[in-house]
Order: sequence, then C-alpha cells, then structure tokens
Amino acid sequence: MIKSILPLSSIIALRFFGLFIVLPVLSVYALDLHGANTTLVGIVVGGYALTQMIFQVPFGIMSDKLGRKGTIITGLILFGIGSIFCAIADDILLLMLGRFLQGAGAIGAVVTATISDLVKEEQRPKAMATMGMAIGMSFAAAMVLGPTISTFAGVESLFYLTAVIAFGSIFILIKFVPNPPQIIHSYPSDKQFIQAITNKNLIKMNITNFLQKGLMTFAFMIIPIILIKTFHWEMGDLWKVYLPSMICGFLVMAPAAIIAEKKGKFREILALGIIFFAISYLIIGFSSSAAFFVVGVVIFFIGFNMHEPIMQSLASKFAKVHQRGLVLGIFNACGYFGTFIGGLLGGIFFQKVSLSALVITIAVICLIWIILILTMANPSKRKTLYVPLDRDSKENSDKLNDISEIDEWYINDTEQTIVVKYDSEKINEEVILNTLKA
Repeated sequence: MIKSILPLSSIIALRFFGLFIVLPVLSVYALDLHGANTTLVGIVVGGYALTQMIFQVPFGIMSDKLGRKGTIITGLILFGIGSIFCAIADDILLLMLGRFLQGAGAIGAVVTATISDLVKEEQRPKAMATMGMAIGMSFAAAMVLGPTISTFAGVESLFYLTAVIAFGSIFILIKFVPNPPQIIHSYPSDKQFIQAITNKNLIKMNITNFLQKGLMTFAFMIIPIILIKTFHWEMGDLWKVYLPSMICGFLVMAPAAIIAEKKGKFREILALGIIFFAISYLIIGFSSSAAFFVVGVVIFFIGFNMHEPIMQSLASKFAKVHQRGLVLGIFNACGYFGTFIGGLLGGIFFQKVSLSALVITIAVICLIWIILILTMANPSKRKTLYVPLDRDSKENSDKLNDISEIDEWYINDTEQTIVVKYDSEKINEEVILNTLKA
C-alpha cells in the first residue's frame, strides 16, 4: 500500500502546497496591483476554486471513462501554466486569469479516486489519512514558507515555484504510481449521475465540504488584512500566527483520524471541528488585541485540521465503485464552490458589514451545520468481504443482486477477487459465502 499511496499523496500534497503557499500573502499582494479593489481581490483569493468547481465533475467522469493517469497529467499541465501566468501578472485581471487556470487543473477528486482504486476498503482509511496528513503538512509548510520567501524574493517567486512543482509532479506520477486495477461491475451507467446527486449522505458531505472550504477562504481573506491594517503587523511577521496555528492543527490530525476511522466516530469529530469553527470566528470578530486575535486563528486551524484527514475518506465510503470519480468530483466541486463563495462574499461584505455581525451569522450557520452532521449515517456499520474468484463464485455472483443487505459488489479482475460491501448489522459473511458457493 505504501508504495502506491506515498507517490500519490506527494503529488496532491505538492499541488496543495502550491495553492497554499500564496494564501497568507495573496490578499495583501493583490490589493497593491493595478486595478485592484477588495471585491476583485476576493475573487483572486478564491477564484481558482471557481474553475476547480467547474472542472471537478468533468475530470472525475473523464477519469472513470478514460483512465486516471492521463487525467491527472492534463490537470497538472493546466495548473503549471496558470502558475506562470500568475507569476508574470502586473495587474489584477491577469492575476485573476492565472488563478482561474490554476483551478482548471482539477485533479483532487481523481487522485482520491485513484487511491480508492489501489487499496482495499479496510486499508482505505489509513491511505486517506496518509493523504490528509500529507496535505496538512504541506499546509503547515506553506503557511510558514509563504510569508518568509515572499519577503525576500517577492510573491511572484512563489508562483514560479508552484509551476516547477506542477511539472515535477508529472514525473512522480509516471515513474512511481502503478496503474489502477481492472474492475468489472454490473451497474447501469445511465443512472449514476442521478444516484450520486440524490444520495442523502453524499448531499450532507457535499454541504460540509462547501461550508468548511468557504470558512477557510474567508479566514484567509481577513486574517492578513486585519493583522496588517488593524494591528499594524508587517507581512514578514505573518508566520508568527500561521506557525503556531499549523503546529496545533497538525497535532490534532492523527488523533482525529484515529478516533474517526478506528472508533467509527466520524460524525462526532466533524461536529467538534464545527464547534471550533464557531468559537474561533467569534473570537476573531470580537478581538480587541492581536494576541486574542491569534488565539482565534489557532482555534480555527485546530478545527480545520480535525476535518481534513477524514473528509475525502468519508465521502468515498458512500460512493459505489463505478462512481468514485464522479462522486468525489461533485464532492470536491462543492468544496471549491465554497472556496470561491468564501472569497467573493468576504471581499464584498468585509467593508460593508461589521465583522461582528458576520461572525455571529457564521456561528448560527455552524449550529445548523452540526444538526445536519448528526443526522448522517455511520459508515462504520458497513463491512467488506473479499472472495477469491473461481468458477463457482463467478457463476453465482449475479445472485448477490437479490440480497438487499448488500450495498454493492464487483469483480477486481486484476487481483481475481469478488469484492462485496454489506451491512454487518443485517447479514453476516457466511450467508454471502454460501450464496457464492451454492
């Protein structure tokens, strides 16, 4: 598993590093460009997410139909080209165009789907947690290195670095990532989109990703502006808030993933993270000192990093094998739409509405969000059975369609196994084995 997951985790972590590294300084940098105003700056901060939202589902479907690797390479090329446009931008509109192109390389769902293809169900939580922690580490490194590098080499150097990372990731993909296994299933392809958008649990996960990413972008919109404009910090001092935030956030990632994955407490971890979001924004909105403001930022990143290791894994648990690219594409599209809306509304309302009114509204939204999460199904009740593929099991496999307690089954032709996912509270594996051997 490690040989498959580490290269993919590296690719997605490096890509996110390229996006994250500019976030601590982007709003202040963009505000000084020709033609800039807070609304356009908000679009620049969250603009990449708009094209991410648009291309996540097409990229997911393309990966389901045409293959994962080619789709990932296409996305990395677009991401690299967009980074170069950002680096050479001398006005707000060209920077905006570059950010849109960065977002067009929408490979997040495809990488997650590839990981889901390469590892067994019971190993997937560890694999997703590994990817989540890699993203978290890239996030932490980016928060520290972004302000530091930009102070000495300029913000444009961050975009050049991002372009190098994008094209270097293509080499990692080709050299070190194995091809996904060949899967045979009996699901009709004409209904998969309707099934993906009407699944109640996936709807709740999509809303969760939308709200989480929206709050993150709004935070990155206001944190540097308030620290520099209100509390008179220098850009080079921003690491002093991001470093402790990232350290505290990183420390909670592993315990959160273990409690969620091993103990089946997904809903509880998500709800606790949301509580941290509400508390952090209330502190940020009513801070009268920089120290109190920093405490609010630290609490926010604790909540955010509690979510990150389990979000993709939880969404993939509700996806059938033939829908992974599509389902995760929709899931990530909702997240990036939240990122765009968070930046856009942050830019529009930051100067028109008091910050205290905004954070009270966010706290109310968080309360409703918690109620939504607690009504979601607990995926830990679902188990997976792997049956060696022989003549009897292959001939009898269609009988599995008549057992309502089975969520899905498919044949992994590469590993010569039948994979059966079932509700362990309603049926045991002996019944399934007898059905295949009958």
